[in-house]
Amino acid sequence: MLLAACQHDVAGTSGAFYNWDDRKVHCAIDLDDYANVDLASVESGLARARDRGEVVELYAHDPGNTVSWEKLESVLAAIDSAGLPYFTYADFAHGVTPAAGVALSFDDAYIDHWLSGNELYARYGARLTFFIAYADGITSEQWASLHELARLGHVIEAHSRKHLRAPAYVEEHGLAAYVSDEAEPSIAALRAQGFDVTTYAYPYGSRTNELDRELLERVSLVRSVSYTWSSIATDPCPH
Repeated sequence: MLLAACQHDVAGTSGAFYNWDDRKVHCAIDLDDYANVDLASVESGLARARDRGEVVELYAHDPGNTVSWEKLESVLAAIDSAGLPYFTYADFAHGVTPAAGVALSFDDAYIDHWLSGNELYARYGARLTFFIAYADGITSEQWASLHELARLGHVIEAHSRKHLRAPAYVEEHGLAAYVSDEAEPSIAALRAQGFDVTTYAYPYGSRTNELDRELLERVSLVRSVSYTWSSIATDPCPH
């Protein structure tokens, strides 16, 4: 079932809309079932993107678990009904022609579940970005699955080595340690597999300006998140 309680207003979350201003720090809105984003709210965001020529950025984690396949298909159908194309973060990095659209991504390493959605993605013409964490533990079969996703037109990007909160790691170990322990191994593992890594997604969206500057020496873009839930923590998306 789709969420039906008091919901977050996607259209009002300006940080999650890319207006082709060449920003380097992006933010996305969580579609997972705990995130207070229902279909009507997504549709409001799609309408804003269409009307203003923007790209609305959305993400989730594990289809079938953190977000139901039913909800995911409803979102893809709404994107189709709105007539919006898909953009990947590689598109942003490489400077494609600006247009209204959607950037939909999945985080972490739910590779088998991601791959099982291929028929669904194809049905709606979806081009997705998959941000990979835990590269040390990815099996040869899972690497093959990631290459299959890429062959089908999706994009594979970096999401850290052990999925740790970057600012906390920096506070304890220093900026250079985070980069060498978490970011660089993640990027390097994917590049060693032949993936053109352009973007690094922060675990939990946790970032600082200092981290941005350092990581943007290694990739073209970084991605954070816009909170859709009440939290004692500050929303990490730049405002």
